[in-house]
Amino acid sequence: MFDEKLARKAAINLKALRAQKPLIHNITNFVVMNFTANALLAFGASPVMAHAPEEVEEMVSFAGALVLNIGTLTHPWVDAMLMAGKKANELGTPIVLDPVGAGATAFRTATAKKLTDTLSISVIRGNASEVLSLAGEDSQTKGVDAVHGVDEAEGAALALSQKLDATLAITGPVDLVTDGKRVLRVFNGHERMGNVTGTGCTATALIGAFLAVDGDSLEATATALATYGLAGEEAASESKGPGSFHPALLDALFNLNSEKLEKKIRIKI
Repeated sequence: MFDEKLARKAAINLKALRAQKPLIHNITNFVVMNFTANALLAFGASPVMAHAPEEVEEMVSFAGALVLNIGTLTHPWVDAMLMAGKKANELGTPIVLDPVGAGATAFRTATAKKLTDTLSISVIRGNASEVLSLAGEDSQTKGVDAVHGVDEAEGAALALSQKLDATLAITGPVDLVTDGKRVLRVFNGHERMGNVTGTGCTATALIGAFLAVDGDSLEATATALATYGLAGEEAASESKGPGSFHPALLDALFNLNSEKLEKKIRIKI
């Protein structure tokens, strides 16, 4: 049976997000900037994509959450992430990290570990291979794609969550979310979400949006992933392939409502 309380929590979070419209500060990659900004708008948040070291500390002071995504790294961007992250920690603003491609190159892996070593991060969302890499286990990615399954990384996620005092989310056919004690599994989603670029990065941004209105990082993460997955299901039913799926996903995010969430969210404890 799926958890009815978490389905209601998803509805509550969506309603709060649309009432408050928090600013979500993204230091993210060139590939996904436009789509994730539009997805956040459709979801109900207010996005900003600011990565210049000269302004990130000031910008994050206005934000409800900070999203760090290492998809297209440069050294100045790493510096900006650290500056923004330290300011966010100082202010008590939650941080979400997407360690895109950790394990694929030494630069990505070292950057992801530097961020987790230096900053207090609320949520890390990645695929199984990225999480294994962060946990220090032997892992390689195929570019930025996983070569491991979610279940293979469960033990590493639990240990890493406890070590970093962070919520870990491993996304895949069934998402796994843990705070090191509790484990939730999210069954919403559709395989077409893997046929277009940026859907994982968008999931991370939407987690940031729910974190801005929900102080329970585990529940914020699981309900964000389930809500996004539901939008993916509805977009897949309206689209003919990858080309029409992207705009359909934005429409589905925009048309989500509390009634849909309470009926169709599928999270298991």
